[in-house]
Amino acid sequence: MKLTTLKTTLLAATLALAFSSTARAAEEVEVLHWWTSGGEAKALGVLKEDLNKQGIGWKDMPVAGGGGTAAMTVLRARVQAKNAPTAVQMLGFDIQDWAKEGATANLDSLAAEEGWDKVVPEALQRFAKYDGHWVSAPVNVHSTNWVWANKKVLEDAGVTEPPKDWDGFIAALDKVKGKGLTALAHGGQPWQDATLFDSVVLATGGPDFYKKSMIDLDKEALSSDTMKQVFDRMKQLRGYVDDSFSGRDWNLSSAMVIEGKAGFQIMGDWAKGEFLNAGKKPDEDFLCFRTPGTQGSVTFNSDQFVMFNVGEAGQKAQLAMAKAVMSPTFQSAFNVVKGSVPARTDVPNEAFDACGKKGMVELAEAASAGQLMGSMAHGHAAPAAVKNALYDVVTKHFNGNVASEDAVKELVAAIEGAK
Repeated sequence: MKLTTLKTTLLAATLALAFSSTARAAEEVEVLHWWTSGGEAKALGVLKEDLNKQGIGWKDMPVAGGGGTAAMTVLRARVQAKNAPTAVQMLGFDIQDWAKEGATANLDSLAAEEGWDKVVPEALQRFAKYDGHWVSAPVNVHSTNWVWANKKVLEDAGVTEPPKDWDGFIAALDKVKGKGLTALAHGGQPWQDATLFDSVVLATGGPDFYKKSMIDLDKEALSSDTMKQVFDRMKQLRGYVDDSFSGRDWNLSSAMVIEGKAGFQIMGDWAKGEFLNAGKKPDEDFLCFRTPGTQGSVTFNSDQFVMFNVGEAGQKAQLAMAKAVMSPTFQSAFNVVKGSVPARTDVPNEAFDACGKKGMVELAEAASAGQLMGSMAHGHAAPAAVKNALYDVVTKHFNGNVASEDAVKELVAAIEGAK
């Protein structure tokens, strides 16, 4: 009797253990992403720890490559094999493309419960929702119309405050160039040329023109005299770039500013990490301000975790992850490290440095004024085919002897052909 009881007890324990293991396996998220640098990995650790406290495991699927191209190739194979990950880091129009295929999960119930509609700017919801339904949890907002400047270089050149408009910017560039330094640090890669172009379009025509030309792809705006002036100004900036800029990575341009070899760089807020890693402090060693003429407006890209259809068994863990991503605690911890600002506008700013605080205020103001706009250069204004067509025209003009009038015609033809 005792032996039988013991066998029964052992069998029950074995079954319980097996059930427990199955349950634990189900309570796991598999996350595909390309955040492989030390700081980014550290920030993701905050999310992993949060989920671990809830009894949810984290299966990491890092795929190196800053733009996510390699990650999207892996994702395609997984979805075709009907074995999608729980969540995937994604940008802009890629989110819409996957949602259109019916591959994404519906997060509406969680979004309603957590009040996402009230705290996430509409410009981000444009990508986080498909056909009115939430499919992803936005992680951050990177804004792209920033200028980074070496404070000492500017002071030595007689530039006493950040320029407020285009003429003031050109005057400041002239003063730095007059000291025998590179006035504008720039890397000659298509996406970097397009990053300059974004800011020049916004500074030259204002937010309404930016929306019409870069987002609405309005032919009249694209072929206007204002667009000709944009190309004229791009050529003007080319005169302040050093001769060795071709093919240079963006971080090496940042290093030129950090080391006092250059005065300014127009680049997204990921550049701030280079200054901080070099032990530089905002407002003391370097300045951050909007490209002159774009104050009040913000061009952006946004990393988001897109949730994929994983079946009923994986939904609980998936929703827990989405909730954790959108928590103010994670939004603060991650973005302090990443250099970006939170995707929700109600996150406290105590942990952020001076540039981060400025970015948060300016994001909220731009969102309220309807002037938070997707960056063409970074895939949030138009689909990839249009973006790549613009890259070709802008880079050809910036690096060659193409007249501005001809560049306008080529831009119109390229975008019309890519639509």
